[in-house]
Amino acid sequence: MNFSLTSKLPHVGTTIFTKMTMLANQQKALNLSQGFPDFETDPKLVQLVSKAMENGHNQYAPMIGAQPLRNTIVKKYHEIYQVDIDPTEELTITSGGTQAIFTAIATVIKPEDEVIIFEPAYDCYAPTVELFGGKVIPVRLMAPDFRIDWDYVATLMNAKTRLIIINNPNNPTGKVLESEELGKLATLLEGTNALLLSDEVYEHIVFDGKVPQSVLGIPALRERSFVVASFGKLLHTTGWKIGYCIAPPELTHEFRKVHQFNVFSVNTPMQFAIAEYLDDLNYVKGLSGFFEKKRNLLQDGIKESRFRVLPCEGTYFLNIDYSAISEEKEFEFACFLTEQYKIATIPLSAFYKEVTNQQVLRVCFAKKDDTLLSAIEILNRI
Repeated sequence: MNFSLTSKLPHVGTTIFTKMTMLANQQKALNLSQGFPDFETDPKLVQLVSKAMENGHNQYAPMIGAQPLRNTIVKKYHEIYQVDIDPTEELTITSGGTQAIFTAIATVIKPEDEVIIFEPAYDCYAPTVELFGGKVIPVRLMAPDFRIDWDYVATLMNAKTRLIIINNPNNPTGKVLESEELGKLATLLEGTNALLLSDEVYEHIVFDGKVPQSVLGIPALRERSFVVASFGKLLHTTGWKIGYCIAPPELTHEFRKVHQFNVFSVNTPMQFAIAEYLDDLNYVKGLSGFFEKKRNLLQDGIKESRFRVLPCEGTYFLNIDYSAISEEKEFEFACFLTEQYKIATIPLSAFYKEVTNQQVLRVCFAKKDDTLLSAIEILNRI
C-alpha cells in the first residue's frame, strides 16, 4: 500500500454476534445467539408491501418519513402511553433503531464529552460515542439482578456529562425500568446540561403483567430525551431495518441535520405497509403475551437442568448461569457448547467494556416452539 491509515476504532473487531453465528453455521448448530426470529412475519404484512409498490410508492419518501406511518406512530403513543407526539416536529423515521442511535449520538457528542452507559450494554453505544470523540463512562451492573445504584451514578455526573444512555427493556439483561426508577433518573438529571438517549426497541415485550414504560410519559425526561424505537422487533422483521426517533423540536431539528446526510430517507413501500398493518393496535397489545409463552416454554423446560435461569422481565432474551457446570470463561464455554453440543449462545461478557466473567450466557427465545423444544433437549443433557 502507498498510504497509511489510522483506525478511528482501533479496539473494535468483528462483533460477537457475527462470530457466534458463523460458528453456529460451521457447526450446523441450533442458533440461539443472534437476536432474530426463525419464524416468518405475517403474510398479510408482506402482501401490504407488494400492494404499496403496486400503488406506486417506489420513490424517495420524505426525509422525516412517510406521513401515514408517522400518523400511525402518533396514534400508538396516544392510545398506549396517553402521550401526544407532533408528527412533523418531533418524529423522524430512520433506517432501524441502530441508525437512530448513531444519529442521536452524532448530533450531540463532541470531543471530551462524557457519556454514561449501563453495562452490560448493547454493543453499538460505546463505539459510536468514541467515534465522535466522546468518553464512555460505564456503570457496571452485575448478575443476577443488575440493580442500578443511582447514588453511585450521581457521583459520576459532572460538567462534562453530555448524555446518559438507557435501554428499557434491557438487552441483554431482560430487566425493565419501571416508573419509580425512571423518576430517580429524572431527579438525577434535574438542573444539569445532560441529555438522555432512551433505547426502547423492546418496549412492547414485557412480562408478568408489567406495563410498557417510556420516558416520554415523564415530562422532566421527555424535554431532554431522544427516544428510539424499531419495527424490527415489533413485526418480526429485523431485516427491514425501519425504526424512528422521537425528540423535542429543538433536538429533532439538530437530529435531522445529521439524518439527512446519513440515509436521508427510508424504504418507502415498507413504511406504507407498516402504517396500514398497524392501523389496528391489537397486534401490538398482544405481543407481550406471544413472547411470554415462549419465555415460559424455555425457562420451564430447563428448570431441572444444571443451568440457573436469571429473571427475565422483558425483551426476547433469557440469561442462564452455568457455574454449576463449568468454571470456563464465558466465550470459551459458549464455543464449547456450539462445537460439542451444537447449540450457539452469546457470552454476557461481550456486553461489557472490561473483561467480566460471571459464567452467564444469553439465549434468544424468539424462535419456533420446535426450535425451543430442541434447545431444551440439548440444554438438559449438558
